Amino acid sequence: MATVTASAPRLALPGILKHRATRKLLLLALAAAVLVPLAAARWPNAAWPHALTVDLAKPLADASDWVIDNRDSHPLFLYFFGYISNAVVLSVRAVYLALLAAGWAGVTAFGALVAWRVAGVRLALGTAAAFLACGVLGMWVPTMQTLALMVVAVLVSVAVGFVLGLGAGLSDRLDRALRPVLDTMQVLPAFAYLLPVVLVFGIGVPAAVLATVVYAAPPMARLTALGLRGADPEVLEAVDSLGATARQRLVTARIPLARKELLLGLNQTIMMALSMAVIASVIGAGGLGDRVYQALASVDVGAALSAGIPIVLLAVVLDRITCAAGDGTARSRSMGWLYAAAGTVAVALAARLLGRVDWPDAWTLDVAQPVNRAVDWMTAHLYTGVPVVGGTADWAGHFTTWVLDPLRSGLQWLPWWSVLLIVAALAWVIGTWRTALTAVLAMAAIGVLGVWEPSLDTLSQVLAAVAVTLVLGFATGIAAARSDRFERALRPVLDVFQTMPQFVYLIPVVALFGVGRAPAVAAAVVYALPAVVRITAQGLRQVDPAALESARSLGATGRQQLWQVQLPLARRSLLLAVNQGVVLVLAVVIIGGLVGGGALGYDVAFGLAQGDLATGLVAGAAIVCLGLVLDRVTQPTERRATKGA
Repeated sequence: MATVTASAPRLALPGILKHRATRKLLLLALAAAVLVPLAAARWPNAAWPHALTVDLAKPLADASDWVIDNRDSHPLFLYFFGYISNAVVLSVRAVYLALLAAGWAGVTAFGALVAWRVAGVRLALGTAAAFLACGVLGMWVPTMQTLALMVVAVLVSVAVGFVLGLGAGLSDRLDRALRPVLDTMQVLPAFAYLLPVVLVFGIGVPAAVLATVVYAAPPMARLTALGLRGADPEVLEAVDSLGATARQRLVTARIPLARKELLLGLNQTIMMALSMAVIASVIGAGGLGDRVYQALASVDVGAALSAGIPIVLLAVVLDRITCAAGDGTARSRSMGWLYAAAGTVAVALAARLLGRVDWPDAWTLDVAQPVNRAVDWMTAHLYTGVPVVGGTADWAGHFTTWVLDPLRSGLQWLPWWSVLLIVAALAWVIGTWRTALTAVLAMAAIGVLGVWEPSLDTLSQVLAAVAVTLVLGFATGIAAARSDRFERALRPVLDVFQTMPQFVYLIPVVALFGVGRAPAVAAAVVYALPAVVRITAQGLRQVDPAALESARSLGATGRQQLWQVQLPLARRSLLLAVNQGVVLVLAVVIIGGLVGGGALGYDVAFGLAQGDLATGLVAGAAIVCLGLVLDRVTQPTERRATKGA
């Protein structure tokens, strides 16, 4: 007689507990129910407990003194940092002397002929006009100084970023290890690491190049890793089926498939390197950045713009040439390149024989006075008294009263342990327990450093700036992705916004919005917006055309295609846009300290101005911790198919 075995009944979970995020929040609530009463009883105040802070002033002062005492005698400085410094100086000097030897005619001819070989006559004419404009503005020699430094800095940044991105794109473990490193490199304000860089290398070109590389290499690394990880699996499987080795698969499939991301990374590296030109001038970079810095020190917007325009022109020229070179439009016949080289040499020799190596003073044009008059008019007519909409001062006041003040007050009102709980909940819901632990430890480190209150003040400004940036950036990026004409018209505007040094548009922003946290937020939005727009548009344009065609065949409208096909398939790029928006806003938080934003930005600027390594580095470290927290709560962690996710 057959026996019937009854299976053990399975415990049915309530519907709400079937969601992974709900179970995580319930576990966190149980842990909080035990730990929060203990913490509140031990430290009843809302602010971070003083007993849990660590004073780093003395150790950092001792480290600064040791570097100063041993910089000229210790083997580390003589045989390591010394060689790096010499190599950088020799490289920059070689490029600069070559540019001077070619003269303005030779450099212009070289740029135009390269552009012609890469993309045709239109880009050649534009390149020639850009170089000639630098001379007309009276900035030829500073332009060559900046170009020499940027050539070396960009080459090093691209090399470092590509190597890091290659490793991160091929290894999940290395990708996880590099993320906090890249966050630190890109989020740590330049003013915070300028002081230690100057301590090691001294005032001059090596410190400026190193500071530029630290800031400009991460975008190349991130986009390289993104491109390698986003390679079409079917293509990789086809290559594997042919018996290709790992190296052959990388060279013949992964890297070619990641070409667009690599070009975007090169573009972002060039833009960020040039945006560092002014900040690097603080430590002796010279060139256009020094002219901008000196003009702004005397509140001369016109003179600052005269030096800022060549920076933008350099960025636009380099951007167009590098993008065209990678689009496959470059002409491959070697004879044409020989003709271009011969033409450059002929023009340079002719200019030297005619005594026209240097740019003639009679060919310069003064634009400073008209610009200063325009700024004065804007200040007089737009600051207050505008009918109906109100002046820009009213906008800044309303934004501060209705957004910034409540946000700051709310964050500072929260007990310190509740802030940690909120961070843990947000990071764990979209990631793993490791993600949440990293975010909580980073937030707790801010309190341990003793800068809890100013960090929450900075966080309020960052959240407001990121929200505005993402709303404007996503809307503009979607429009650019859906219209080629709008994208072409928008591209030079984005170039100007992203390459114009922050110090140049800082004075017009202050003139329009006054001094305070509102202009600090405006400066951060202007700087972070181009990257968000570019990455959003790039991600939407790379959506598989077959998916869109399938949606259209089913009768989907344009809006349905956007929300149900393009945005979900471009999720990876959109998340990268969020990440870059956060990173770039944090990178400009130092500027907020210079225009009344206060908080951590002011501490960093004060530390550099006073040579106070402790104040500057502690505030800079707090900004890095904020960057890690915001990264972890905005970047979902990809889970593997394991139970431990």
